[in-house]
Amino acid sequence: MQFSDQLITELKPVWQANHNHPFVKELAAGTLPVSKFKFYMVQDYLYLIDYAKLFALGAAKANDLAVEAKFAELLSETLNTEMALHRQYAQQFDISEAELTNAEPTPTTLSYTNYMLSVAQSGGLDKVLVALLPCMWSYNQIGKQLVGTPGANHPLYANWVEMYSDDDYTALTDWTIGLLNQVAAGKNEFEIKELTNIFLNTTRYEYLFWTMAYDHQTWPTIK
Repeated sequence: MQFSDQLITELKPVWQANHNHPFVKELAAGTLPVSKFKFYMVQDYLYLIDYAKLFALGAAKANDLAVEAKFAELLSETLNTEMALHRQYAQQFDISEAELTNAEPTPTTLSYTNYMLSVAQSGGLDKVLVALLPCMWSYNQIGKQLVGTPGANHPLYANWVEMYSDDDYTALTDWTIGLLNQVAAGKNEFEIKELTNIFLNTTRYEYLFWTMAYDHQTWPTIK
C-alpha cells in the first residue's frame, strides 16, 4: 500500500467528514445561501495568497530539477492566472477587487495558513507536500463528487465545480500525490507518523474552513 492510500485509509472518518460537510452538501444541492459562498470566496482568496507560498517552498526544497521547475510553474500559475480568475469569479458575486484586497483573514484562515507555512518551513519536501495536499486532493474529490448534481448547474456555483473537477486540476492532484508517495518511500515509522499527523491536522483545518464559511465565523467584537 502506498503512503497516500495509507493516509486515506487511516484517516477516513475525518477525510469523509469534509466531503459530507453541510457547506458541501448544500452546494451540491444548489441550496447553499449565496451569502455563505461569498464569505467563503473572500477568505479563500486570502488563503490562496499564502497557499502559493507553499509552492515556492516546494521549489526551494526540491532535489530534482524537474520537480523544482514544476513547483515554480505552479507558483506562477497560482499568482498570475488563478488569482486573476478568482477576482473575475468574485465579481459574479458582487465582490470587488478592493473588497478582496482589504479583507481581513478570520481566525481560522490565519491559523490554517500559519500552520501550513510553519510546517513547510520546518522540514523537507515531504512536509511541504503533506501540508498542501489535503486542500488540493479534497477539492478535486469534492469537485468530482458534485459533477451531475444541481450545484453543477447552478448559475453561480457551476464554475467552482468545473474548476476543481476538470482534467487539468485532476492531473495536478495526481502529480502531487505521486510525488508524495515517492518522497515517503523508505521513511521510518517515526517519520511516517509525523507526516501522517501533519496531513491529519491540515485535513482538520479543511473542515474548520468549511465551518467558518458556513457559520460566518470571524473575530469577536471586543468593546
